Amino acid sequence: MLVANDRTKLTATYVNAIADAIFTVGGLAPILATRLTAGPPTLPLPVIVGVAIVCWMTSATLQYSARRYLKELQ
Repeated sequence: MLVANDRTKLTATYVNAIADAIFTVGGLAPILATRLTAGPPTLPLPVIVGVAIVCWMTSATLQYSARRYLKELQ
């Protein structure tokens, strides 16, 4: 039972790390880069915001799945 719990925790941690990376790289970095760069953005702002929203939603979905993995703990 302890091994199964540890596997579940590792899976949840892995999924959570992927969710964090997607949020940071796809959702946060483009917005910050657009705000902090002196020149005009290489993509139109609505595209950047759209990609960020998709990344935020993907991250939230993965976070939810990680929480569901943890419900399997015994």
